Amino acid sequence: MGAGTPRELSMLTFLEFFATFSCALFAGAALYINVVEHPARMQLETRHAAAQWAPSYRRATWMQAPLALLALASGAGAWLAGGTLAWLSAALLIGAVVPITFALIMPTNHRLLEPGRDLNSAQTRALLERWNRLHALRTALSLLATCVFIWASLGG
Repeated sequence: MGAGTPRELSMLTFLEFFATFSCALFAGAALYINVVEHPARMQLETRHAAAQWAPSYRRATWMQAPLALLALASGAGAWLAGGTLAWLSAALLIGAVVPITFALIMPTNHRLLEPGRDLNSAQTRALLERWNRLHALRTALSLLATCVFIWASLGG
């Protein structure tokens, strides 16, 4: 990073902190879902697991989508403000969860939320298991992005 005015350095520091913080929050929430919440949910009968999944998914969306977008924007902003290429790389990693969600996970979500779905069916259980595997991809990307953000903040 080259020398900049105190105001430019302050903005860069803010963007770097905000990118790392929002990405780490996303990653922590995603990891919790994969490691704790969904496995506990899957110990229930399928109809109860599916019934619990729907409101959990809706609530998590309102937290995780903004965090991913904020991490993307602030990480890219840090790069534009004079940060290293690592900031952009991490921003693109966390930003990748958005198109992955739309392209890979949303079709499964829509199938799980179909009106009239038999919540006791083996197909519903298989969809819940598929959802967890797909969500693990988001978790992995967000953890990797968090690690790159931290590495970049340490001067990497």
